[in-house]
Amino acid sequence: MKVIFLSDVKNKGKKGEVKEVATGYAQNFLLKKGLAEEATPGNLKKLKEQQDQEAEKAQQELEEAKALKEDLEQKEVEVKTKSGEDGRLFGSISSKQVVEAYEKQHGIKLDKRKIDMSQPLKSLGYHKMNVKLHPEVHAEIKVHVIEQ
Repeated sequence: MKVIFLSDVKNKGKKGEVKEVATGYAQNFLLKKGLAEEATPGNLKKLKEQQDQEAEKAQQELEEAKALKEDLEQKEVEVKTKSGEDGRLFGSISSKQVVEAYEKQHGIKLDKRKIDMSQPLKSLGYHKMNVKLHPEVHAEIKVHVIEQ
């Protein structure tokens, strides 16, 4: 019996897959528990429409991420902090402070977990950081740390 999996079933199939399974297994387990539905022409058409919508949504998210990348790479953010001699900071600048500064200065909300900071910023001047906007899109932002 051909079925369309509605959720992942270990060792059998993933959500959205169409597979041939034993009739008894399909009727007594998969269909009863709502893990799958019978692969009728109507259900297959509905699955195809869902997959097309998901692909369109993923493409739109990719386009938005590319547009945001263009916007981010043209701008620079200034973070003010206290510093001592030789341009050394009292403390350090974290990704949270960078995100807050971006939101205040440019109105762009970023996720602090998406900023790739191997170490916190501990000196005055210009710094570059990578931001993961989408699995396929990475942007490089400029942060200017200045004395308060």
